[in-house]
Amino acid sequence: MTSSSNSPQPADARARLLELAQERGVSLAGLSEMIGRNASYLQQFIRKGSPRKLEEGDRRKLAQFFAISERELGGAKENSLSQPSRGKWIEVPRLAIGAAAGAGAMVGDERPVDSFRFSQAWLREQGLVNAQLSAIRVQGDSMVPLLHDGDEILVDRAQRTLRDGIHVVRIGDALMVKRLAASGRGQATLLSENAAYPPIAVALGELDIIGRVVWKSGRL
Repeated sequence: MTSSSNSPQPADARARLLELAQERGVSLAGLSEMIGRNASYLQQFIRKGSPRKLEEGDRRKLAQFFAISERELGGAKENSLSQPSRGKWIEVPRLAIGAAAGAGAMVGDERPVDSFRFSQAWLREQGLVNAQLSAIRVQGDSMVPLLHDGDEILVDRAQRTLRDGIHVVRIGDALMVKRLAASGRGQATLLSENAAYPPIAVALGELDIIGRVVWKSGRL
């Protein structure tokens, strides 16, 4: 009897890891650094098949980050009694960037520095079970009183169409969190909650919608 019935083939594990990274909007370099490897480690694993399979410790960290079974990344079939809570939580990557509630922060390194854990039940209640979530920090005061400097926001990268609501957007090298409104004639308007900041008109061709803000947290 071979071990193929107990674990996926290496190519399947590489494809699954790439799929997970793309779904969450995190870079392979950032994931490599998160597990204590050099920035090109997972890129080489996926593109060149080197190493042939993930080491157990690396696989465990990645599986915990994505809230999946290690089996999906090439591990052996797990005893269902050994992981009773596996799959009930989702680890949302917290990125090393900030979105300016103001004139616009320069885009930083979009690698995960750590993560927030949310229950699948709560995400389901919020209608976010299929969302592609990332957490980033708000910088500035243009969205006061809705968002404050230092607040953490959840951004659903699956919601990138032009629609009214609070979004994280990129214009050139600047990242902003603003209320987005369609203006017609190929334009959109970025609105602040703070009346001290005037509306910003921008051509759709210059606007990259990163995702819709779906939740916030902050200090009292």
